[in-house]
Amino acid sequence: MNARRRDLLPLVLTVLLAGCGFHLEGGGPLPHSIALVRIETTDTESDFYFGLRKALLAAGTRLDESGHDDSATVLHVLNDSVAQRILTVSALNVPTEYELSYAVKFSVTSNGRELIPAEAHTLVRDYAFSENQLLAKEREQRILSAALANDLVTVVMRRLSSL
Repeated sequence: MNARRRDLLPLVLTVLLAGCGFHLEGGGPLPHSIALVRIETTDTESDFYFGLRKALLAAGTRLDESGHDDSATVLHVLNDSVAQRILTVSALNVPTEYELSYAVKFSVTSNGRELIPAEAHTLVRDYAFSENQLLAKEREQRILSAALANDLVTVVMRRLSSL
């Protein structure tokens, strides 16, 4: 009898998880009202833009690349910027810690109607810096920037799924 219970345990857990509304992050589809999306931005080379495209496609949304479909929901990326500032310096006036911030401002319209008014989100991380490890620290800065952009994509996708 114990072996049977042990075999049924994964099935019971799966049913309980499905029943409570559990979904993997980013795994849920977007509302049908935004099945076709056009991204309007001035920077099509940023980490945020690439992450947003990937997330929209993964959610089953079609992208209007041509910009000619008037029925498309338009996601306006009004600001997409990365900034870095010095937090601390050594006794020799050499930077030892930086703060990296990634800011995004966006709005969403559909058929001339504003679905999400312009809202800004900023994420900040700090990291240590050493001149002796210059290449590694530059790579760390790029990785942190991409991670912040990815976190901001998650924020935008959650806002879109709430429509």
